[in-house]
Amino acid sequence: MTTTFPDISISTDRLVLRPFDESDIAPLTEMMSDELVIAWTAAPHPYTTLDAERWVRRIAPAERTQGRGIAFAVTEFLTQRLVGTVHLQHTDWRTRATEVSYVTAPWARGEGYATEAVLAVAQWIFRDQRFERLELRTAADNTASQQVAQKIGCISEGVLRNAWIARTRTENGTDGGWTDIRTDLIVWSLLPEDLEGVADRMADAGGYGSYNDWN
Repeated sequence: MTTTFPDISISTDRLVLRPFDESDIAPLTEMMSDELVIAWTAAPHPYTTLDAERWVRRIAPAERTQGRGIAFAVTEFLTQRLVGTVHLQHTDWRTRATEVSYVTAPWARGEGYATEAVLAVAQWIFRDQRFERLELRTAADNTASQQVAQKIGCISEGVLRNAWIARTRTENGTDGGWTDIRTDLIVWSLLPEDLEGVADRMADAGGYGSYNDWN
């Protein structure tokens, strides 16, 4: 039984999802230092160039080669700028299930890039990798992430109470201070049949999402 994802790139109308490389270190450092990324992810803070180097050179490649999942650098097709990341993790090869997370660079928000990228990955794992379940977990107050889940057709399955640690600015936040806060997680799932018609509905609404190819 296959227990690793192939080393591939995925193309959509506007994006290329590819393995991370050295050119991503500087923009990844900048993106992961954004306030919303600090607030809603478990990424190191402060996020340094050394953290980005470790991710690009060691951690991200090992996700795939050790069978845990796969990490994509999401880039604009026309400019090659780093738009964000999509990460499949906690992969169960027996049940053909995996969990997706994503980050979008501040300058790229509001363009539908996260929805386009996650939908393309979902189409790929269901149609090409024959997976049966994609899971997504969003912090209770992270409405932007929840909107992505809804747009690609995810179904809300319930709430994991007090299951996540987010970050919030301290009262004297002007000095860069952050503190941890407990929060609930909303659990979402996507099955192959949930994708039926999603890309067409997005296209009709002026959105994007369907993949073109992968290699």
